[in-house]
Amino acid sequence: MPDTISFARGAPSLDIVDVEGLKAAAQSAFEHDAAGATGYGTAVGYVPLRAWIAERHGVAPEQVLVTNGSMQADAFLFDELVRAGDAVVVEKPTYDRTLLSLRGRGADVRMVSLEADGIDVDELRELLEGGVRPALAHIIPNFQNPAGYTLSEAKRHALLALAGEYGFTVFEDDPYVAIRFSGETLPTMRELDAGGGRVVYASSFSKTVCPGIRVGYLVGSPELIAAIARRATNTYISPNQVAQAIVHRFCVDGGLDRSIATVKAALAERVALLTAALDRELPEASYVAPEGGYFMWVELPEGTDVAALFDAAAERGVSFVKGTDFLLEGGENTLRLAYSGVTAAQIDEGVARLAQAYRALPVAR
Repeated sequence: MPDTISFARGAPSLDIVDVEGLKAAAQSAFEHDAAGATGYGTAVGYVPLRAWIAERHGVAPEQVLVTNGSMQADAFLFDELVRAGDAVVVEKPTYDRTLLSLRGRGADVRMVSLEADGIDVDELRELLEGGVRPALAHIIPNFQNPAGYTLSEAKRHALLALAGEYGFTVFEDDPYVAIRFSGETLPTMRELDAGGGRVVYASSFSKTVCPGIRVGYLVGSPELIAAIARRATNTYISPNQVAQAIVHRFCVDGGLDRSIATVKAALAERVALLTAALDRELPEASYVAPEGGYFMWVELPEGTDVAALFDAAAERGVSFVKGTDFLLEGGENTLRLAYSGVTAAQIDEGVARLAQAYRALPVAR
């Protein structure tokens, strides 16, 4: 079998990770603050990084909690705001780990259709008018995982209006925001909320620095952050201070901006190659080319069995994630392609193998 070409995992290939910059940041972290980097610290995170994040978002440090990756931030927020039986709105499709996390807490997950410009706010309004009262709505606004779609500015305003009218929290889960390589930058919903208290914001350094660093954060009201900090204290005393100290030096020494520029340039090239390869090798596929992020959602003709395609592709040394993993039901003709972890040289071959697998399926014949 040939070496596997993986479109499965949303992680950057090593060639676009600034390893030398991280080495320098690690040395700088220990030179500047060995005591802080090696100590327990507190549950709010490494204090200088917390202050840097707060300044970047124009909020007080008391509104920021730095965690071991954004999934830890998600978990703390869900534990604080969601009880068993509570309705929670998510996009359809949405990140598979979010579905697992919410269902594991006994939430009443309500999936609302995702369009090319974001969640269907008319469908959401119908749900709300029908009597559903969600505790929160989980939204990935920029280059959504798994679809790669971006929530339009009009829909951001509409979603905030619904949150105000029906009294739910918008959880703006935004790890991809910095990785825009085309199109217009949009204001976050937290910015549009203008202190209205309707939005809790989360992001991560996994996509801009490297996933192994495991540093994410929440931005919310001081009261909410204090409550979640108490949970964090009881969970792990404090998050990884060494990793957060390295990220802090990477940011203040200019590494973050350089890394983002490298990642954006590489991913823009990969999207261009991927779309060209799909058009050439698999014209039956439909997609919306993303303007940033790591992922593309692909729909194949109705009747395609994505589980059979998954197996046929594996036999040919190519992997992806089935669309059904991101849904409670349906999606049997869909898949997610992550272009972040494949080099430019692998994309043509990977899509050619995927096309061969598709044409080997009975429905394709």
